[in-house]
Amino acid sequence: MTEIKIYTDGASRGNPGPGGYGTILMSGKYRKELFEGYALTTNNRMELLAVIAGLEALKKEPCNVTVFSDSKYVVDAVEKKWVQSWYKNNFKKKKNKDLWIRYLKVAQKHYVKFVWVKGHAGNIYNEHCDHLAVKAAESSGLKEDTWYIQNRASEENMIF
Repeated sequence: MTEIKIYTDGASRGNPGPGGYGTILMSGKYRKELFEGYALTTNNRMELLAVIAGLEALKKEPCNVTVFSDSKYVVDAVEKKWVQSWYKNNFKKKKNKDLWIRYLKVAQKHYVKFVWVKGHAGNIYNEHCDHLAVKAAESSGLKEDTWYIQNRASEENMIF
């Protein structure tokens, strides 16, 4: 089975504000970088979207995937199985329902585990993902995070 490492990071300039994600996929001698920016979003949305983009880019199924992220929000939600309980409760009072559903759909195609890495601590891949995310957030022609914009008011009182 193909072994994949995915490094991810998300950024926003203001929270909410312009944001972006950066993702590096690695398998053997192969490496691919993904990044994209949004006009109005949040840091947590970009952290999660970085993971989703990496998983959606995989062409083979299933793969053994290790995701390296500096987001405790994302890593803990998956590794501590919070997201399964959120799903069972239809994400009641939880933010980012659209992205969590998208994550669950793509993750079920693979064997995915998460490793938390400390951000801005010298991990070259995490640092590069941060660079890609910031570059995306500061670029021109930012996309619209439609779901976030449409649901922003209702999410303001939620805890995750």
